[in-house]
Amino acid sequence: MNRSQSQSSIKTIALGSDRAAKIIALRACVARVAEIDPSWAKVNVVARAVSTNAPAMPLTDWELMQGARERALAVRDLLRGQRLEAEIYVGLEGGFHSISIEGEWHTFLRGWAYATDDKRGWFGSSPSISVPARIVKSVIEGHQELGWVIDDVAGKRDVRSRQGAWGVLTRDLVTRSMSFELALIAAFAPFYNQGLYT
Repeated sequence: MNRSQSQSSIKTIALGSDRAAKIIALRACVARVAEIDPSWAKVNVVARAVSTNAPAMPLTDWELMQGARERALAVRDLLRGQRLEAEIYVGLEGGFHSISIEGEWHTFLRGWAYATDDKRGWFGSSPSISVPARIVKSVIEGHQELGWVIDDVAGKRDVRSRQGAWGVLTRDLVTRSMSFELALIAAFAPFYNQGLYT
């Protein structure tokens, strides 16, 4: 391994959420990075619930990215108020992004990650999946959070803390945690692949 690609000084990563699916995603991402940079095997994950100005159900990439960034900065501020620090602060936000192609609207479920060392920050996106029109209508026209709608569709409670909408839409081939894990791998690239990003 080229040591110039590694930042072995990372001891703690703080996540601006206490949702199980997001914590699982961050831990899985750290484990994946540790396969190419063994120093990440010792990284401690700290998760805290935070409040932001982001909408409960983001409906654009801009709202998703802003929400992820606000979560990262909110957990930084929260920890500093507790006289704690981390080397990386992370926010994750999931929701919809709609686009019109030749007059036909398509709505996708996707997530964004934002990671900052408090000097610079980087975004990473999850894959996207088309959302059935009836679910889109319930969320947008019914002014409901996707979590509530997907609970009704799945016939279960608190789906977002486990498989999430991703799991329901893909029959668990991809879960909410897996989608966020990919977003985190992308957002963390400047930390584990510094040679290309400096």
